[in-house]
Amino acid sequence: MIQGVPVPDREQRTITDAQWNDAQVIWDYQQMGHEPRPCSATICLGSHDLGAAAFAARQYHAGLFPVLVFSGGNSPTTADLYPRGEAVHFREHALALGVPDSAILLEPNAGNTGQNITFSREVLLGAGVEVESVMLIAMPYMERRAYATCRKVWPEVDVVCASDPLDFADYVKSIGDERLVIDTMVGDLQRVVEYPKLGFAIEQEVPDDVLAAYERLLHAGFDSRLLKS
Repeated sequence: MIQGVPVPDREQRTITDAQWNDAQVIWDYQQMGHEPRPCSATICLGSHDLGAAAFAARQYHAGLFPVLVFSGGNSPTTADLYPRGEAVHFREHALALGVPDSAILLEPNAGNTGQNITFSREVLLGAGVEVESVMLIAMPYMERRAYATCRKVWPEVDVVCASDPLDFADYVKSIGDERLVIDTMVGDLQRVVEYPKLGFAIEQEVPDDVLAAYERLLHAGFDSRLLKS
């Protein structure tokens, strides 16, 4: 069971081949494998990764949805990077990529994934958008948690998860901090397991090989993004 107990070797900097392989196992599990298809609307979850906004812009231009909500305030990770809030900066990036302002709705207050979805639902309702299906766009390793959260807080909507189709190595290169990516993936997997117990998400099966990869990475010190005890 994942308990999120910090363990030794925080100072380790070299990432071994075995650790890369474990991270790949978690990466593969955290993606839902949904095929992008037309939806009533899209919610793009704010984060440190502006690539999600660029991917959302491409999906809009591909005609997969008529309206796009950028959702997110700030977090300790993004406060310096996006001082006016994640949603505001994501919106500006999408506008620069040719998404018309008329197709964008802004939700600038969410501080977690449940709020991303709940507040965005309220914004869509307020704008008179009838939503039968929603595309959730997030970082690739966050697909599964976004899905589980949406199924909990908005169970009646049909959910499609999507993210920039980068492989693991290319994604790490795009972020530029390999340890941060692995730490964050480990923290995200912890939340996939623990959040259903707190009522934040639906429960999902986590295969034994994924749990084993998590435990090895945790014991190797990839623990900076774990839930606080």
